[in-house]
Amino acid sequence: MKLAMIGFGQAGGKIVDKFVEYDRGTGANVVRSAIAVNTAKADLAGLEHVPERNRVLIGQARVKGHGVGADNELGAEIAEEDIDEIQGALDDVAVHEIDAFLVVAGMGGGTGSGGAPVLASHLKRIYTEPVYGLGVLPAEDEGGIYTLNAARSFKTFVDEVDNLLVFDNDAWRETGESVRGGYDRINDEIVRRFGILFSAGEVREGEAVGESVVDSSEIINTLSCGGISTVGYATEEVETAGGGGLLGRFSEDDLDATETTNRITSLVRKAALGRLTLPCEVRSTDRSLVVVSGPQDHLNRKGIERGRQWLENETASMEVRGGDYPLDDTDHVAAVTLLSGVTDVPRVEELQDVAVEAQDNIADIEDESDENLESLIRDDGDELEALF
Repeated sequence: MKLAMIGFGQAGGKIVDKFVEYDRGTGANVVRSAIAVNTAKADLAGLEHVPERNRVLIGQARVKGHGVGADNELGAEIAEEDIDEIQGALDDVAVHEIDAFLVVAGMGGGTGSGGAPVLASHLKRIYTEPVYGLGVLPAEDEGGIYTLNAARSFKTFVDEVDNLLVFDNDAWRETGESVRGGYDRINDEIVRRFGILFSAGEVREGEAVGESVVDSSEIINTLSCGGISTVGYATEEVETAGGGGLLGRFSEDDLDATETTNRITSLVRKAALGRLTLPCEVRSTDRSLVVVSGPQDHLNRKGIERGRQWLENETASMEVRGGDYPLDDTDHVAAVTLLSGVTDVPRVEELQDVAVEAQDNIADIEDESDENLESLIRDDGDELEALF
């Protein structure tokens, strides 16, 4: 899958920056173009892997490079006003070499949550390639304004992209860790899961080709149902057949027939039923895809087919695609499941309920504040005259 990635806002820029680092480290060559857009100059300066020429500062006339202060209405307005500056960076994208655009943004702040839907709408109007979103939901304890921003951005973003891939910070926060450490770990999780998904099928020189290759068309068809998607991931360390561990007691044929089949089926189950990027009821999935990666000796068609059949039964969907992705430089077998078009998502329903309550509270607080100000600054008729 060849992608043009655009990180919008602080979180979006950092995630795209990590994607570029991951892509270079694995040699997958998935990220054909990486762009970061922000209203805060300091956030762009902190990036390490996105080329400086592709770091676009917008809104200078209005916010002077200091960000929008979690005001996503202002973020959307600035994105609309400065869309030509963003397009200037997009003009350098070799569109004929990419399969899709991926717009990445944190949905709780101001710049990304406001600007990402604007950019997605613009991309769909200009280009014929699919436009996907990768939205990161804030944790519950980040505050009411961030929840309200996320709910409003989510509602808009999902309508402007061909599919919205979602990562929920709330499901991944761990107690006792620092803010920076927490976000770094979460960003690593995002890049690992989506990186394996998008790099599946990319054949590197001198490496094996999968028996059942998952290419970009498989991913595009899985995402073409629209709506929102979530990704599961499970991994397990393996030993070589000639080693001294458990697997050393099996011949290669026995290994293929027993251990690899059972391992792959188990990993697919763990990936789908375990920690998803957005927790959901798996049975509400419209379409799905499973990719199993690892050393070629530990991958077999029977195991992958069993895993695919299990996922088909679990999701009650006829559209379940699957394949393998051999990797020579790893001692782990991993399964990635893409669940597309999910509809039973308690977190999204909860997010919207909390946002509505926050919106009502904000209106009440503003009304009360106006009343208190009026009572403080009394109108005493002719006793005290205003300056003008």
